[in-house]
Amino acid sequence: MADHQFKFSTSVIGIPLFFVLSLWIVFWIEVQFKIRLSEFGIYPRTFEGLRGIFFSPFLHGDIEHLYNNSIPLLILLGMLRYFYRKQSLRVIVYGILLSGFITWVIGRENYHIGASGLIYVLVSFIFFKGILTKYYRLVALSFTIILIYGGIIWYIFPGMGENISWEGHLGGLITGLLFAFIFKTEAYQKEVKYDWEAPDFDPQSDPFMSRFDEQGNFIYVMEKTDPEEYGVIYDYIENSIASETLEEELIYLPHSKAQNPYFRNKEE
Repeated sequence: MADHQFKFSTSVIGIPLFFVLSLWIVFWIEVQFKIRLSEFGIYPRTFEGLRGIFFSPFLHGDIEHLYNNSIPLLILLGMLRYFYRKQSLRVIVYGILLSGFITWVIGRENYHIGASGLIYVLVSFIFFKGILTKYYRLVALSFTIILIYGGIIWYIFPGMGENISWEGHLGGLITGLLFAFIFKTEAYQKEVKYDWEAPDFDPQSDPFMSRFDEQGNFIYVMEKTDPEEYGVIYDYIENSIASETLEEELIYLPHSKAQNPYFRNKEE
């Protein structure tokens, strides 16, 4: 896959906006009608708590919680859709389900809500997938992810706060790592413009590169030619009278300026 296959489309902006807008609509409904939907979150190891795998990413405790998740989702979903178009929807849907199930298995006995688990899925997938592809643009994207969101790694460990679902974060990180190996991408490679950029290029077989020694010095080799291999064709018009007249003029033409009437007339 070459660089030109990273194509921008309206979905790069549309999917993040639609997803984040749905979070704000749900929160507005809670505030407007004064209802609490936290009971639809993940409650670990209970049959009723399984429904939270589907609903928990859309539920948030307060506006600060919602705002802190909205900005990363806008950025990460846009990156995912642009650089991994074919895998993006599967990463989002399956990421919500698998990270939610891991939270249901290992979580503390409390309601777990919020889209932070999906954020960890996206960060983990984009980072590890870029490293695995070894494609320079995606590797650069991976390092960009680390620079921006590298600090969130500490929130996968217990003890960061009673109200922080480190189980959901850990589940998201594990899910993104698994998806980086499971979801295959096409072979990313730089578009070959010159023969020497091809991976199977052999310098010894190239006529130009063979003129350089091991130190990079140019070796000039003069090609030997056999004169007998080439014929000589003379193209002229034979005129014996003109040739005899010209020969006589050349023989009797004075060699000095004093004897030559042409130069003598010029000087006078």
